[in-house]
Amino acid sequence: MVAALDPSDSVGIIDSHFPEADFFTEFERFDRHLEKLRREGRGVDYVTVCSPNYLHDAHIRMALRNHAHAICEKPIVLNPWNIDALAELEREYGKKVSTILQVRHHPAIIALREQYHGASAVATGACDRIADVDVTYITSRGKWYHRSWKGDLEKSGGIATNIGVHFFDMLGWIFGPMKQSTVHRRQDDCASGVLELERARVRWFLSVSSEHLPDAARASGQRTYRSITVDGKEVEFSEGFGDLHTVSYREILAGRGYGLADARPSVEMVQSIRVAPIAPLHGDYHPKCQFVEAVAS
Repeated sequence: MVAALDPSDSVGIIDSHFPEADFFTEFERFDRHLEKLRREGRGVDYVTVCSPNYLHDAHIRMALRNHAHAICEKPIVLNPWNIDALAELEREYGKKVSTILQVRHHPAIIALREQYHGASAVATGACDRIADVDVTYITSRGKWYHRSWKGDLEKSGGIATNIGVHFFDMLGWIFGPMKQSTVHRRQDDCASGVLELERARVRWFLSVSSEHLPDAARASGQRTYRSITVDGKEVEFSEGFGDLHTVSYREILAGRGYGLADARPSVEMVQSIRVAPIAPLHGDYHPKCQFVEAVAS
């Protein structure tokens, strides 16, 4: 690592790996430093963007202007039209924008995708069947969450974008593009709805409130709960998340990473959720919605 930027000045961990790296707390000086290196013939190859969601677009552009490939955390951008503009800049500078879609590297998710895309799926017709999917993801956050940029809709994109985009990417990767989206809840601490994909109907619920945890999880002191069921069968993927970022970076550096086109479907999903009208609780909806309504009242 050649240089790093962190306005909070809280990255002493760098000393454990790259003690000689230049360090900046101001974006303008960091940008100038990268330009100076480039003009001296020592330009960086990659810039990794781990900044707040609403700054991703600007920071990716900075990387491309400095003739570097960009690697960006989720969500790559907040809106689909930002992807169009970045694709033009990719062509202009001859550099690539990659993103971290680490859940695609999880063994359980790869196995699930194989059930709908593999040779056996084609032979049995499973690839043409409409699956019933329930997704529940609750990751408790303290009061700081709502005071930070993460709690600001314009900066984070809201709950569905900030904590849900990886799940929506995974769903699209396995079950195909979005056909229709209905939103039943969109609050500061949770969101829920129904997605109709090409090969699945998905009821989803996302929350950052410990009040929404199942009783058993709260009793055992758990702060996070995740569950995916497909046709009533639980997909076991509670373990195996530890090194998925490392796998993602290795794949990108080997030229096999995921790019703008791969990220587009999930960005389109969360953007549509962000602006959709709130539908009443009629017909099919995630069962947690009734519980949230009871808590709110």
